[in-house]
Amino acid sequence: MGHLTLSKVLQVRENEKKDAVLVYNQAIEKFENVATKLYQILRKKEMAEQTVETYKETITPIDSIIEQMTYIESLNQQIISLQTAVNEAREEMELKQLLLTESHKEVKKFEKLIENRLLAEKNAQMKLDMAAMDEISIQQFISKN
Repeated sequence: MGHLTLSKVLQVRENEKKDAVLVYNQAIEKFENVATKLYQILRKKEMAEQTVETYKETITPIDSIIEQMTYIESLNQQIISLQTAVNEAREEMELKQLLLTESHKEVKKFEKLIENRLLAEKNAQMKLDMAAMDEISIQQFISKN
């Protein structure tokens, strides 16, 4: 494979890396969105629990306390669901990060291959040039003598 073919492969690998970056960024955004929703629900639960504590310290109708407790239970169900979603989003994000890392390694590998191939071609050309100059020198020496 010549360096031109390797350059084409490198271009494909760079495109794959760009795609991997986009997918990884989308996974990060998804994780952040789900984690933010979880945080917001946790805050709502905390506030509802504080409200229940306030109700316990004051004279409050039992219906209000039951309503808050039902609301807290509803939030607990949402929290359980969102914790699962956060974990799944985190796993997806970590997988996309691994794929991005692999894409980056592939790009670097082909860049190094191209660099080595060009260096080898340059060295081979220098050897050919040196041999040609040696041949010219020998011919000039022979023609003088």
